Amino acid sequence: MAELTLYFDTQHAVDVHDWIIEHSGGLAGVKDLGQLESVLQHIQNDDYYPSFDTKLTHLIFGINKFHAFNDGNKRASLTLGAYFLTLNGYDYCVPQFVIQMENIVVAVAEGTIGKDLLQRVVLSLIEDDDFPDDLKLDLLETLRDDHLEDDLN
Repeated sequence: MAELTLYFDTQHAVDVHDWIIEHSGGLAGVKDLGQLESVLQHIQNDDYYPSFDTKLTHLIFGINKFHAFNDGNKRASLTLGAYFLTLNGYDYCVPQFVIQMENIVVAVAEGTIGKDLLQRVVLSLIEDDDFPDDLKLDLLETLRDDHLEDDLN
């Protein structure tokens, strides 16, 4: 029997975003409510996102990249991801998740880290205490290659 996944609604996501902006600064407001609703509805579709890690990955990626908010999309993706973990009993990994994902969400927003690599990071944070060596190497290579491209431009 599959585990029950708990979700939060659009209003909760907006309230969390508003709290983030109030406490850390930035431009308040929702830019595209439909984008936010789409992400929150799609993660509930087990045909597309059959496992918790795929749901969490799409939540982070979608909020980060689809720019539903005027500002604070990276911060909202990190905070709502941490809340989704807590809501579903993964609170043991939230402190490490927040620390590790702080730079990852920036790289996702910049397009340096794609959804597949993000999912590997998310799965590792849920299952492991530390990133496995192959994931560390892939992250290092991805981030290094991006910086090399910046240096050449």
